[in-house]
Amino acid sequence: MASAALVEVRRVSKTFGRASVFRDISFRLDKGEMVALIGASGSGKSTLIRAIAGLEPIDTDRSNGQMPPSGIDLFDLPMQRDGRIKGSAKRLRVRVGVIFQQFNLVPRLSVLTNVCLGFLGRMPSTRSLFGRFTTDEKQRAVQALARVGMAEHALRRGADLSGGQQQRAAIARTLVQGAEFIIADEPIASLDPASARRVMDILADLNKRDRISVLVSLHQVDYALAYCPRTIALKGGSIVYDGPSKALSPALLNAIYGDESRELFSDGLAAALPQPISVDDDAIVPLARRA
Repeated sequence: MASAALVEVRRVSKTFGRASVFRDISFRLDKGEMVALIGASGSGKSTLIRAIAGLEPIDTDRSNGQMPPSGIDLFDLPMQRDGRIKGSAKRLRVRVGVIFQQFNLVPRLSVLTNVCLGFLGRMPSTRSLFGRFTTDEKQRAVQALARVGMAEHALRRGADLSGGQQQRAAIARTLVQGAEFIIADEPIASLDPASARRVMDILADLNKRDRISVLVSLHQVDYALAYCPRTIALKGGSIVYDGPSKALSPALLNAIYGDESRELFSDGLAAALPQPISVDDDAIVPLARRA
């Protein structure tokens, strides 16, 4: 019997008004994977990430009962079904750490307190209401900061950190949360190359040593190739590739994305890309991992 997927996305779609963000998306992630989600601006990456995290409802299923209902499952529990976020979402969110491009630290609070906020989902309501953290919780927060190379900044205000430091503090917050699955929405998009590599090194280390599963949306394919064994590529709201990252050569990406392929590489690699060519979308690539 096949093991249950860590994440299973089944035929999900999302529209805003009359605009379709993505349609009929299906894939699964297994425990221990580190997977990149790539695509040019407007491909639907961020909305899909938010839907998996239970932060954005998917569209109502329109199959009229002819197929199993569309939905998103995490840890074999429903996060969403048929356009509705389920009651089990609260329990699931405790097990899922979400990292955003904007860092989401409270600027006036210390780094230590910002990291301790990761305990809130597991604390009694009386303590969480007032943000009272025990000595043990503070020690665990310091250990998490040490893991990401930030222990010496524990007493600084969140507002006083650089972008890369804030992102590392956000990762430490997911560690004290006890996250078993990290979803990162373009976590390095606003960072300089050195800070970006450090953040990706930390995520890769958590995946390898702690077996924390990672789904990370990336704007530059370079990082997907370097850090993620598997890549899912979106274009126009559909999956156009799902398979080994090592197969994503510049020529293949050029065939898939055309002019948009230059947006997905750093300047040096973009300059080496061949001129865009026109390819029939239906002939691009088999979806080896598609559910």
